[in-house]
Amino acid sequence: MVIGALGCAPGIAAARPVAQTPTVAPPGTSDAAHDSISLSSVDDIAKNLVDELRNAAVRLPVAAALGAALALRPRRRGTPRRHPAVVETQIVLAIVGAVIMLVIGSSLARAFGIVGAANLIRYRSKIDDPKDAVVMLSALSVGLASGVGLYALASFSTAFLVLILWVIEGFEMRRRVFELSVKLGDKTADYRSSIQAVLSRFAVQYELRASSEAEVTYMVMAPFEIDTNRVSNELTELAPGNEGAVEWKEKVKAELNQIAAM
Repeated sequence: MVIGALGCAPGIAAARPVAQTPTVAPPGTSDAAHDSISLSSVDDIAKNLVDELRNAAVRLPVAAALGAALALRPRRRGTPRRHPAVVETQIVLAIVGAVIMLVIGSSLARAFGIVGAANLIRYRSKIDDPKDAVVMLSALSVGLASGVGLYALASFSTAFLVLILWVIEGFEMRRRVFELSVKLGDKTADYRSSIQAVLSRFAVQYELRASSEAEVTYMVMAPFEIDTNRVSNELTELAPGNEGAVEWKEKVKAELNQIAAM
């Protein structure tokens, strides 16, 4: 059999290439698909936000309740009194731990990121109130949540922490602590009952620390709004000729940790 010049057998016509007809999508199909994808994305975002809020609304109150149960546990007789700031810090710290775990989820990368971010925190100045330190950690946790796109969790956590701090700080004793020295002449000790009557009238809690013929010293716990000048004036009026001397030395927070609650 002889093959033709075009590579075809005799009597067989060469096959012509068939032109490909472009497929034309029906009008509006592309836009409809795009809208479907967009709606699906919006639904996914909304679902994620609802899940974040649902998890936070359950887990953060549970963490707060459990932290409060630990911080406010019954105190055995003879054990030291607990400092209010420490109790508040323990409650907030439980909530912060829950927020951080919600941020981490099942992501190992987030866990390492949080550890690295926490290591960046260095306190250059002394913090008297431990609650201030845990609020810094709270700010870090909601910042991490925002950084990974958990906006609903970050917003709910911030609102919940603000509410918890507002509630527990309402139980703090709004008091100022002073060391009060009173000098009413050579027989100051004889005026002790009168001095204590003046202090009681101003709703001041007091504890006698030292007493001599010339001076008596009290550790006093007074309301924040107390007018020490008025108290001093009434105390000096007890001395003959109003020649008494009164000195108030306010204690700072660091010193208060060493003072037993009155």
